[in-house]
Order: sequence, then structure tokens, then C-alpha cells
Amino acid sequence: MLKLFVSTGAAALALAASAAPAQAALGPDAPSCRAGGSNPAVLVNVTGFKHRNGKLRVQLYGSNPADFLAKGKKVRRIDLPVTGSGPMRVCVAVPRTGNYAVAVRHDADGNGKSGWNDGGGFSRNPKISLMDLKPSYQEVAIPVGKGVKPVDVVLNYRSGLSIGPVK
Repeated sequence: MLKLFVSTGAAALALAASAAPAQAALGPDAPSCRAGGSNPAVLVNVTGFKHRNGKLRVQLYGSNPADFLAKGKKVRRIDLPVTGSGPMRVCVAVPRTGNYAVAVRHDADGNGKSGWNDGGGFSRNPKISLMDLKPSYQEVAIPVGKGVKPVDVVLNYRSGLSIGPVK
């Protein structure tokens, strides 16, 4: 009887594991986030979607604070359609070890322009407001060494006169 219970328990665990596999990294740089790799990469785990439509843009900025969020100064940009559910894990290959900042935008209507219904977030999840939409580089900079650096980003959306995560 014990053997049957152990077998049934193992089968249940195997079934549960196959029913909810870890989401693979997305995007053209996904191979850079494979386990055991030694090249630097950032694995951005984006959560807090208000809507499941449109596009997600992940941008990586280098170590120069003056370049942060400046037009044409990003190191890497990845645009992907928003997935139907769950967090989105986007891999971004990094050219070399050092400090970087991640900016994420959920273009809810997919028109390529910022709008009131769009969401956004940054590495290290700084608090933002309508009066201060852009955090400083120092607030969002992360060190990236060899291998894959996981970075969690919670999206923020406008709600009335405030900006924050979806409740």
C-alpha cells in the first residue's frame, strides 16, 4: 500500500510539474539566458499587466547616466507581443559586464506611441508619479556580471491622478 501511495504521489508531482512549467525566456536573445552560460545577460521578469494586449518593449541602457532614457542612446531594445497570461520573461544579451538600467513599456494599444493607458516600469522598481515619471539612473542601475542577472519589473499604470501597480 505504501508503494502505491509513493508511486501515486510521484505521479501527482510529475503531473503538477508538467501542468505548470516555468515559462521560457522570450525574445531574440533567449539563447543568452540558458542555464550555465557565462556571457552576461539580463532576464527581465515583467509582472503586473493591466491588459493582455498590445506590445511589450524592453530597453537596456549602459553605464552613462546621461544616456538613460535619452533618444537613440539605448544599448538594446526588444519589442514583443504581449502574451495571453502570466509574467513575461524577456532575455536581453548584454555586451559586457558593468552597470545597466532596464526600462519596460507596455504599449497597450500597440500603436508605438506613449499613451495614458500604457504601463511602464524600471529595474529596481522605483516609485514614480505623474510629477516624476522618470527615475534617476542611480535609482534603477543594476550590476551585471558574467552569467544571467534576473531582474523583476512590476508595471505601473495611471489611475486617476496617481501611478502605480494594478491592485
